[in-house]
Amino acid sequence: MDIQRLLTSLSLKIIIQFGVVVSAAILLIALNFQLIYPFYFENQLTHIGITINGAILGLLIVGLGNILLNLLRYRREETAIARFVKNVEALKPDLMEGLAADSIVAMRHSTLQSIQNANGEINHSALAAMLNADEATRFGLIRFINNILILTGVFGTIVSLSIALLGASDLIDSADASLGGMGLVIHGMSTALSTTITAIISYVVFGYFYTRLNDVQTHFLSGVEHLTSVYLLPNYVKSSDDIVHKMSDLIKSVIHAADRLRATQETYHDAALSLQQTIFTNQQQLENLGAELEDIKLILREGFRLPSSQRGS
Repeated sequence: MDIQRLLTSLSLKIIIQFGVVVSAAILLIALNFQLIYPFYFENQLTHIGITINGAILGLLIVGLGNILLNLLRYRREETAIARFVKNVEALKPDLMEGLAADSIVAMRHSTLQSIQNANGEINHSALAAMLNADEATRFGLIRFINNILILTGVFGTIVSLSIALLGASDLIDSADASLGGMGLVIHGMSTALSTTITAIISYVVFGYFYTRLNDVQTHFLSGVEHLTSVYLLPNYVKSSDDIVHKMSDLIKSVIHAADRLRATQETYHDAALSLQQTIFTNQQQLENLGAELEDIKLILREGFRLPSSQRGS
């Protein structure tokens, strides 16, 4: 996975598909309402068909609603990942700037900080396993609906066939009830067919979005772990290679400092030689000055014809 994949929002694509499918389903029902209404509602001797079909549609609506809520949640989480990556690329000092405190990325960052502050060992595999387990618990109701949705059609078929058998029993037991028994048989077969069709269509639609939701979850979890490996762990986990690199940098710094110290010492040595030469020159100049002063004194005594006793004056 590269940076571009981290910035890709798969959940947004599925949400768009969700809206298109729901809109198309409503449009098809509206266009074919005259065909659907008699099949499901007219000439119903019992409310079994309406009840079972209503239960199937109710499960479908509840399941799709939960899928949509999870898609919206993953959309927010993917936005948080993209914002974190942009903060890193912008070299911002606060990488959590603009991220919600309850986002998975922010909580992972906080967890790593807590472990580091406690001088604990960071186990990336354990963190990934805990996140996977936590995310898996969010799909309990969705998995339940996915497992029983097709069974509701089977249940409706069994109940409807039971009604048909009651009608057949009436045909056999009494000739006077033949019309009612035949109607009950036809009603039972019709109900069995309608509940089966409803369950199959619902299961296909729900199964598709449930599969796509799992894809979004996998994409999101892989994004979190990639982000943790590339951006977060290097700031908190110090491996042997990191220590070697730091020791190498330290040795280079020491060598550089030694070179600078050697250059400084050479400068001081040159300055000391120059100072020593200056002192030697000054001493020679002072000696010459003393001799010249004696000559001047001698010239003054001879010029002023001073006695020798005043030589010291």
